[in-house]
Amino acid sequence: MNQSSLGHLQINITPKNVTFYKDLFGMLGWKVLYEDDNTLGLGGAQGASVWFVSPAKAVKNDYDGPGVNHLGISVKAQVDVDETVAYLKAHGVQSLFDTPRHRPEFSAGPDDTYYQVMFESPDRVLFEVVYAGPKVS
Repeated sequence: MNQSSLGHLQINITPKNVTFYKDLFGMLGWKVLYEDDNTLGLGGAQGASVWFVSPAKAVKNDYDGPGVNHLGISVKAQVDVDETVAYLKAHGVQSLFDTPRHRPEFSAGPDDTYYQVMFESPDRVLFEVVYAGPKVS
């Protein structure tokens, strides 16, 4: 089999929070693929898409339980993580787990970094915006 790649993810959300995801992913450079009263599809630069859909059940998400823990969005520059942090602060979204920070244990070597911010959406979906590459002082 040839190497496969991620095609899409579906994340169930509360409909009143759709603007949060549309604005966040718009700031991150994603394009709207589809939008109606119950669905928002967003496309990334590498062809993957994320679909935010009204939930089937009214239950709270627990990212520490079985299932997906978080969705990581890669950015091209360390400054993009800082711009995301500024965006989150301006929108009243708190960074989690002492981020933003460098994570040397995840970097490729001493001259590289894994620089991340983690945060939770209004639906308790855990997100990470991360830059991995040459460390910028």
